[in-house]
Amino acid sequence: MAENAKSMVLPVVLAAVVAGVGRAVFLRIMAERAARENRITVTLDESTLARISEALRGTKL
Repeated sequence: MAENAKSMVLPVVLAAVVAGVGRAVFLRIMAERAARENRITVTLDESTLARISEALRGTKL
């Protein structure tokens, strides 16, 4: 009975991994499509935002 339970672990884990990767790919495609349609850019980190802010104010070029 123990051998039968072990043999089911690998297919179940494999199915979960494939489903997770498939979901991640699907979400990535949907996010890229939404960004393209709405012209959304990537989020910027704090240093980049500070440099843009300084450039717009004209304090540092």
